[in-house]
Amino acid sequence: MPNNPISCHLITWGTDLETGMREASDLGFQACETFTHLALDYEHDVAGFKSKLAERGLRLSALYGGGRFSDPAQEDEVIAYNVRVANFLAAMGVDRMVFGPRGPRAGTTGLAELRQMAKTMNEAARRTAELGVVACVHPHLGTELQDRNELDAVMELTDPEFVHFCPDTAHLAAAGMDPAEVIRTYGSRMRYMHLKDLTPTNPDPAVFASRSGDEQLPIFCELGLGTLDFAPIMAALEEIGYDGWLTVEIDKSTSTPYESLRQCRDFLTSQLGLSLS
Repeated sequence: MPNNPISCHLITWGTDLETGMREASDLGFQACETFTHLALDYEHDVAGFKSKLAERGLRLSALYGGGRFSDPAQEDEVIAYNVRVANFLAAMGVDRMVFGPRGPRAGTTGLAELRQMAKTMNEAARRTAELGVVACVHPHLGTELQDRNELDAVMELTDPEFVHFCPDTAHLAAAGMDPAEVIRTYGSRMRYMHLKDLTPTNPDPAVFASRSGDEQLPIFCELGLGTLDFAPIMAALEEIGYDGWLTVEIDKSTSTPYESLRQCRDFLTSQLGLSLS
C-alpha cells in the first residue's frame, strides 16, 4: 500500500474556512490546503492559525503562491509575494509551496516570455529555499504555463536545485499530456502533487480566455467520476519512488463540498489503496 501523506484542498468551501476544516476533519483528513489569502489573514497571528487547524486535527500541507512570472514588469512584485507566502509557511512549520502561473492566456507563450518566467521562478525559488520552503511549479490550464512545450522549456531553463515540480493530474490531461509520462519524465523534481479528475467533455479553450488561473473550472470533477485512469499514474509514482504529498483538489463540487470530498476519500482508499492516517 502506498504510504504518501494525504491532504485536501478546501477550495470548494470558498471563504468558509471553518466549515471546510470541520467537514474535512469529519471525513478523516488530517491535512489541508486552503486559499492563500485566507491563510494570510493570520499572517500576524500564526499561533492562532495553528490552533485553528489543531482543533480539527489538521495540519497545513502547502499554499499556492505564484504570479505572472512571464512579465518582467511584475518580476519584483511576484518575487516579493512568494517570499511573503514562504515566510508565513516557514512560521507555520510547512516546507512546501506551489508556484502557480497566471492568466489570461493569449495564444502560446513565446521563448522570451518563458525565459523571463524561468528567471523570475529561479530567483523566487532561491529565496523561498533560504526560508526552508520548497517551490513547486504547477502547470495550469488557461495560463501562461499550460502546454507541454512550455513545461519542457521551463523545466530546462530553471535550476533543479531550487525549482521543483507539482503535477496536477487533470490540468496535465486537459492540456493534452499523459500525466503518467510527465511524472516519469520529471519525477526527480517532484515535491508535491494535486489529484483531480477530468470530466468527459471537450471544453472550448475560449471559455478559459479570461481566467486568471485561480477560478473554479467546471471541466474538473471528483476522483473516480471522470475520464482519468489513475492506475498508470499510481504506477508511475511507485516507479519514481515518490513518497510526498498527494493533495485532493476539487475545483467545483457537482453536489456539495462534503459529498464531493467524501467521493474523493472513498476513491483514494478503496481504489488507490491510500490511507488518510
